[in-house]
Amino acid sequence: MTQRRGREETEMLDHLFLKRLSIAMLMLTAGLAAAQEANDAAVVKDFEGRVQKYLDLHKTADITKKPTDSPDKLVDQKQQAEEKIQQSRPGAKQGDIFTSQIGAYFKKQITATLSGPQGDKVRASLRRAEPLPDLRLQVNQPYPANLPLQSTPPTLLLNLPRLPGELQYRIVGSTLLLFDTAANLIVDLLPNAVSKP
Repeated sequence: MTQRRGREETEMLDHLFLKRLSIAMLMLTAGLAAAQEANDAAVVKDFEGRVQKYLDLHKTADITKKPTDSPDKLVDQKQQAEEKIQQSRPGAKQGDIFTSQIGAYFKKQITATLSGPQGDKVRASLRRAEPLPDLRLQVNQPYPANLPLQSTPPTLLLNLPRLPGELQYRIVGSTLLLFDTAANLIVDLLPNAVSKP
């Protein structure tokens, strides 16, 4: 009888221990998730600050899109904007906006999208776009005029930080570009952002 009672007490203690361990694991998981969300929010805020700093160059360089129906004037406006931005950022380099932390966040978001329920549709959309040759793109340089700009699938855009109207995300091969539409410039690029199927 004493041995049976001892076994019951041991089983009860084991059950209580497992229950407390489960609660502790749930709390730890919730804490880690909250910490990751806070970290992601800080990374997005850093990205937005860097984007805003870039857009401030538009203001200081007095880059404005003046409405016109003349294709020549539009080309001239783009050319002037390109030159002003390039002069405003002579030391611009890859990683000025897509820092290692920001780049890791973007890669995580893109991978999650491609692994998610809409992943096959996003990949199919990327495959349907015009194939581009192997490009050597550079920050603060114009996007090659003779090549199409591949649009970024909307499902993917939903998982990336929103951009102001002057900027767009573009994908070239596996590289994510931050593209200035007014100046036709590559603001920054993130190589190996989009994994191959």
